[in-house]
Amino acid sequence: MLKRFIVNEMSEWKGAASRKPLVLRGARQVGKTVAARMFGETYERFTELNLERSSDASFFKRGLSPSEIIQAIKLREGIPGDSPSWLLFLDEIQECPEAVAMLRYFYEELPHIHVLAAESLLEIALQRKHISFPVGRVEFRYLYPMNFEEFLAATA
Repeated sequence: MLKRFIVNEMSEWKGAASRKPLVLRGARQVGKTVAARMFGETYERFTELNLERSSDASFFKRGLSPSEIIQAIKLREGIPGDSPSWLLFLDEIQECPEAVAMLRYFYEELPHIHVLAAESLLEIALQRKHISFPVGRVEFRYLYPMNFEEFLAATA
């Protein structure tokens, strides 16, 4: 399994006292989803929603409150309501403007929920779909293609 250094940064985010939803940014095919799944292994429960799929995006398109969205996701995934170690991963978030907007409310109303999102070409999607991004209510980390040090670790 590859070791990506971004996972260490996500672990610091996990342990932070004041935690905002985390958005992984980067070009397509640099390993954002793989890194999120690796990080998800540090939780007791991990839920991945790919917002390119209508069944996953529908949680955000129904006009539900943040707590109702979380309850609906937990119900579908069979996650106990009081699960203390749970990561919600929203992949391809740029495909669902409602999910982008909901990041703000996850931060304001449900700060105990660990929310990680990944996006590609966000700026283009924001302009094309007229999406308002919740500035100041999310954190960003950038993932680049594997660096030389990561490559050496992978080949050792």
